[in-house]
Amino acid sequence: MLSKKTSLGIKNGSAIRAMFVEGKLMAEQYGAENVYDFSLGNPATPAPEKLKEVLIDKINSEDPLVLHGYMNNAGFPEVRKTLAEDLNRRFGTDFDEGDLIMTVGAAGGLNITLKAILDPKDEVVVFSPYFGEYRNYVENFDGVIVETKPDLETFQPDLSDFESKLTAKTKAVIINTPNNPTGVIYSPDTMEKIGTILRAAQERFGTQILLISDEPYRELRYDGKEPDFLTKYYENTIVGYSFSKSLSLPGERIGYVAVPKAVAGHDELVAGISLCNRILGFVNAPSLIQLAVAECVQEKTDVSFYDRNRKTLYEGLAELGFSAILPEGAFYLWMKSPYPDEKKFVEMAKKHRLLLVPGSTFGCSGYVRIAYCVSHDMILRSMDSFRELAKEVGCYA
Repeated sequence: MLSKKTSLGIKNGSAIRAMFVEGKLMAEQYGAENVYDFSLGNPATPAPEKLKEVLIDKINSEDPLVLHGYMNNAGFPEVRKTLAEDLNRRFGTDFDEGDLIMTVGAAGGLNITLKAILDPKDEVVVFSPYFGEYRNYVENFDGVIVETKPDLETFQPDLSDFESKLTAKTKAVIINTPNNPTGVIYSPDTMEKIGTILRAAQERFGTQILLISDEPYRELRYDGKEPDFLTKYYENTIVGYSFSKSLSLPGERIGYVAVPKAVAGHDELVAGISLCNRILGFVNAPSLIQLAVAECVQEKTDVSFYDRNRKTLYEGLAELGFSAILPEGAFYLWMKSPYPDEKKFVEMAKKHRLLLVPGSTFGCSGYVRIAYCVSHDMILRSMDSFRELAKEVGCYA
């Protein structure tokens, strides 16, 4: 009864979600306090108190027929206006409400954008390692995902490889910085060069290539690094954002797509993305949470919580002989596996009740991702298990 595409999706599944489920089973067997689940990027800080206050106020004061009713597929105009003005204030942009589409999270935003632009066999380039769901989102609309290699020293993109992967069929490039899974922030120099390469490719092939900046971790940066806004590096750039991490609201599924006026075919693209919000069945982003985030746009999560976890985990693993990239943003640690086949290492870790995600899930084998959006106490308690694992693989005497 299932389609071939869906059957294949079930077979391949999501390694991250599978490990999350496995962690629940292990917790029942060993006790939750004895299982160290670093698999899922679920925020570990509470939503701002103001959000609760705003939600209660809206429910008590707004006309329920308006509050819970249908609206423009792009979302409430006043919400889009507020968010546009906030972006302009922070990043010197010139958005208005007509440039933003409210979405069902960043994932919804990516899907409606890809639906709007892709024809069968169009290519979408991604920078490895990358969020594995990009594969599914592109394949949803019969596109072809094209992976580029990273610089294995810095995990900035290998720009020579990137340039070689662009073809006349390239319709879009997805970029994610701060990056999931590495925590690396792509430097301004990298972004300048990406813009130059894309302009040259457009001229060479006589096509338009859209750069889609997927930014759920924009606000999670460390060591004084300020958020960047990538539209300044390349004219045909749009931004997909989610409040899942900045306000700890992953289950509320709320975000937006911002389309600068400089993007080729701006009006048509905005209309197409808005249409796809409807025809993919989203219709519009959830009404109540739209209104709430508009009043909480200047609220932030506690980045210091994740920073403490980052340092404790990185330093603890380094002392045990493991090699990892020090994250600059997001809440993931990218650690080198002692074995070329990192899945072997992941299975060994499970024996010590450690749940790590294999790098091949992100298109880059030989590494594992460790999500440190967990309690600080769990990180401290997990170190004995990491020590035993290090001994088993010969990292620690």
